[in-house]
Amino acid sequence: MKRNVLITGTSTGVGFESAILFAQNGFKVYATMRNLKKAAPLQKKIEEDNLDIELLPLDVTKMESIEAAVQTIIKKEGKIDVLVNNAGAGFAKTTEQSTEEEIRWVTEVNYHGVVFCTQAVLPYMRKQKSGQIISITSVGGLVGQPFNELYCGAKFAVEGFMEGLATYVSDAFNIKITCVEPGGIATEFMTSAIEKTAVEGQFATGEYLPIFERYMAGNQKRATESKESVYQTGKEVAEVVLNVAENENPPLRIRTSKWAEDFCNLKTEADPDGTKIVNQIKDSFL
Repeated sequence: MKRNVLITGTSTGVGFESAILFAQNGFKVYATMRNLKKAAPLQKKIEEDNLDIELLPLDVTKMESIEAAVQTIIKKEGKIDVLVNNAGAGFAKTTEQSTEEEIRWVTEVNYHGVVFCTQAVLPYMRKQKSGQIISITSVGGLVGQPFNELYCGAKFAVEGFMEGLATYVSDAFNIKITCVEPGGIATEFMTSAIEKTAVEGQFATGEYLPIFERYMAGNQKRATESKESVYQTGKEVAEVVLNVAENENPPLRIRTSKWAEDFCNLKTEADPDGTKIVNQIKDSFL
C-alpha cells in the first residue's frame, strides 16, 4: 500500500520538485498550493509522466483552507503518512523599516503556517500511531543574517517548534520529526524574496543604505564566484527531503549541502543531527 504525502507550496521550487520526486518513488502525492491557477506546470508534468499526484488548494495562512485539504485526504485515504511543510517566503528588510503588515505576513507564512498544518494532521497521525512531519526550514533557522532577521526569526521559531515536538510525540506516537535546512536555492523563492522586499524601488534607506549595499554586493559576489558551491537546485533539495521520508530513523536536523553544513558548523558541531539535544531533553523532563 502506498504511503501518502501532503506537500505544501508545490507551484514552484522545492515543493514542485518534491511532488514529482515523491510520486516517481511510489508515494501518493497530494500537492497543494495557495493558488491553483499556478498549477499548470505541475499538471503538465503529471499528464506527461502519468504521476500519482492530486492537486488541492491550500493556503497555509488560513486554517479553514488547511482543514479542508486535510479532510479531503482523510476521506479518500483514511490516513496521512507524511506532511512536508514546504510553503514559505523570503524577506530581506530592516526591522525598523518594515511595516506591521509585513512583519505579520512573514511570520504567518513561514511559522504559523507550519504550526497550523502540523496541528491539522497530528490527530490522525496520533490515532494511527505513525506518521512523519518534515519542515523545510533554512540555514537561516540556525544562523541569523543581516537584513533577514524577521525571516530568520520565523525560521528559528520553526526549529524550536519542531525540536519541542520531537521530544515527546516521536516516542509516544511513532511520529518522526525532521527539519531540512537548505542554504541558497536557485529557485523562484529568491526572486519572490526580492520582489516582496522592494518598496518603491528601495530595500533600505538612510543610515541603513550603505550597509545594505555592502550586503547586496556580497550576495552578488557569492552568486557569480561560488554559485555551484552555494546555490542548490530545487531538485537537489527535494532529493534530501525524499531521503528523509524513506529513512527508518530520520534525523531531527539535516543540512542539504556541504556549504550549508560549513555555514552552520559553529551552531551544529556538538550535535549535528539534533539527536543529543532531544535525548537530553527527554531525560531531563520525561
